[in-house]
Amino acid sequence: MRKSLLLLVLLLGAAFTAQAQKYALVDMEYILGNIPAYEQANQKIEAASKKWQAEVEKVAGEAKQLYTDYQKRAESLSQAERQKREESIIAKEKSVAELRKKYFGPEGEMYKLRDSLMQPIEDQIYETVKAIATRAGYAMVIDRSSAQSILFASPSIDISDEVLTQMGYNN
Repeated sequence: MRKSLLLLVLLLGAAFTAQAQKYALVDMEYILGNIPAYEQANQKIEAASKKWQAEVEKVAGEAKQLYTDYQKRAESLSQAERQKREESIIAKEKSVAELRKKYFGPEGEMYKLRDSLMQPIEDQIYETVKAIATRAGYAMVIDRSSAQSILFASPSIDISDEVLTQMGYNN
């Protein structure tokens, strides 16, 4: 009797836990490609990047020119003058490195700009996906564009168009 009761409890427990989980896919590249604000943000980032890169290259060119001039005249310069020019070249090269770090470093202007322009868009997408998943009872929503191990997925579980529609973008 006890074994039968235990077996019945185990079978009921297994039945409840074996319920099918619902999954959905989104394609972030597709979603972002259909949001005009994302393209505008990318254009702003690219323009800023070109501007900052030109500034870095200008200072790097100045450092290179100082070095070239130094090499041409090194033999005719006094020891004190050579020392002074070497220090000037080193200082200019340091300023190039500092500019690169300021603009393109891990906490640089590029990171800050990208974060300020992209984060609101990404947050809106996340909140929309979360709302859809909660309403539809999805256990998991996977980004198809970054999940490299997905070989095939049925288009019927892709909710990318639904995300865009709920965000107010017609595709």
